[in-house]
Amino acid sequence: MATVASPASDLALHERLLEHWETRPGLFGVFGTVDHKTIGKRYLVTAFVFLILGGIEASIMRLQLAHGDLRLVTPEEYNQLFTLHGATMIFWYASPVLSGFSNYLWPLLIGARDMAFPRLNAYSYWTFLLSGVFLYSSLLVGQAPDGGWFAYVPMTRAEFSPGLNLDFYALALILLTISTTAGAINFIVTVFKLRAPGMSINRIPILMWGTTTTSFAALFALPSLTVACVMLYLDRRFGTRFFDAAGGGHPLLWQHLFWIFGHPWVYIVVLPAMGIVSDALPTFCRRPLVAYTVVALATVTTGILGFGVWVHHMFATGLAPLAISFFSAASFAITIPSAIAVFAWIATIWHGRPVIRTPFLFMAGFIVLFVIGGVSGVATAAASFDQQLTDTYFVVAHIHYVLIGINLFPVAAGLYYWFPKMTGKLMDERLGRWNFWTMFVGFNLGFFPMHISGLLGMPRRIYTYPSGIGWDTVNLITTVGAFLFAVGVLLLVINVVRSRLRGAPAGPNPWDGPTLEWATSSPPPPYNFAVIPTVGSRHPLWEKRLEESGRSVLDEGPTLEAEKTTLETSPLDGQLTDVLHMPEDTLYPVLHALALMATFYGLLVRSTWLSVAGAVLVLALTIGWLWPTARALEEA
Repeated sequence: MATVASPASDLALHERLLEHWETRPGLFGVFGTVDHKTIGKRYLVTAFVFLILGGIEASIMRLQLAHGDLRLVTPEEYNQLFTLHGATMIFWYASPVLSGFSNYLWPLLIGARDMAFPRLNAYSYWTFLLSGVFLYSSLLVGQAPDGGWFAYVPMTRAEFSPGLNLDFYALALILLTISTTAGAINFIVTVFKLRAPGMSINRIPILMWGTTTTSFAALFALPSLTVACVMLYLDRRFGTRFFDAAGGGHPLLWQHLFWIFGHPWVYIVVLPAMGIVSDALPTFCRRPLVAYTVVALATVTTGILGFGVWVHHMFATGLAPLAISFFSAASFAITIPSAIAVFAWIATIWHGRPVIRTPFLFMAGFIVLFVIGGVSGVATAAASFDQQLTDTYFVVAHIHYVLIGINLFPVAAGLYYWFPKMTGKLMDERLGRWNFWTMFVGFNLGFFPMHISGLLGMPRRIYTYPSGIGWDTVNLITTVGAFLFAVGVLLLVINVVRSRLRGAPAGPNPWDGPTLEWATSSPPPPYNFAVIPTVGSRHPLWEKRLEESGRSVLDEGPTLEAEKTTLETSPLDGQLTDVLHMPEDTLYPVLHALALMATFYGLLVRSTWLSVAGAVLVLALTIGWLWPTARALEEA
């Protein structure tokens, strides 16, 4: 392992590292790259495309509900819009957009050169993209999913929904769970094995605590959804009776399986977003996060407790009072770690010297929305109160505050904060402030009145309502707010595109951030760090001003320029243990994902030859992917 000795040697070092790490040009590079930064940006862009699609669907629904007795769409069209909107926002936007941040940032945050499994990383992206393409291809045949994003049986059984609608839903979700599982394994191994020397587990950023917790949660929660979707597909296509009471099954089995997955998923789409705020907020407050250790423990605790509250969604299904009491208590208890995080953010602002820039505005707005959404969630934790609110627009308001307000506002903050790192350019500050206030006012104008319409008795999932029963005004306000919020999201997209084309140069560390991603150029080179840093504290770039005892070394250390390699360290203490050879770019991930999608299309249309051909191709590609290389045989 050589070290950088002088500026003269830096250029030669750069050339040697580029030789190993730079993606090849042309179509092979486009489809075969395993660079985590490229994959992270693709996740972000793709997730935002799904966000826009879901927003268009929501806009049509809000026009339909702006006044009573409207007939802009038919009930069947509304059901398809409603289902696509919910599934898109919850499954194809909220979690993947956070995976985009984590994919891009993790190696930079821990001083590594890539994720632990670069090819698996690429595979998780392609499978995610193709699962969304699979879902939206249902529009081409006019049979989009129409049973709600929750797909409750028996409404979704074949006798009540005989078309392909719910088959698209079940198979697309199975594809997505494959993607998410692959990504979760990659994140877990990366955080435990690839941290820079000296980066002990208590020095990693909170974003990594959030994503690691949700990765473990995904591994335990996703099998429940996968099994439920397989059972639904088998019931619909082969006449099994998993959910048919007349055949020995039980309709409530679907709800249990779905919400055993569903409630942990709420925290899967929230905890990394909270981590974004926990890591970016201290930069603008000019001080470290208050109570780092407690916030990290609260993050893990939230992920664990999330598995004990799924019946929170089933209080009105006639379950035993003792079971309802247990899950009601658990639903109250899970608010405690969330409150710890809120108080830590407020204390960080209170004891800091806040610099009011656009990322800070989005983070402050997020804290407000977090409290509002949290309070409405606590209200529904009370079983008696929940039974009055179940299936009303009060629940719709709560879920939007949680899944949009607590997700999209930190995502916007993260975009403004790390956009300079990704592109080398700053986003426009003036347009950013217009962007924030339009989104913040529009969001609250659009979704807070839903609490009122719910308390007035308006049920959710209805496509119209009689005029003159007291719901017209509040729904009109909601529609106006929703469109104002959509304008705010459009301003965000405009700012991203405009700044990417002609934004002001950012420099390596425009915000004076304390963490390792700001120790390299903006945007980073393909190899991230010319020298693998040695970490001595949680804030390696702020050590002098904070007078911390640890001393990080950023300009001397292992360069690993001879081959495409990165360091392996111990899981807890970050002690150097080995040097790992990283894989080259390859087409196997995208080809494997395409073959898998072809197999699922065969299952969709009941084409035996297509299913078998796709499965054989999947097997062949898997063997080729895993076939040991000459280096592996030598090392063995």
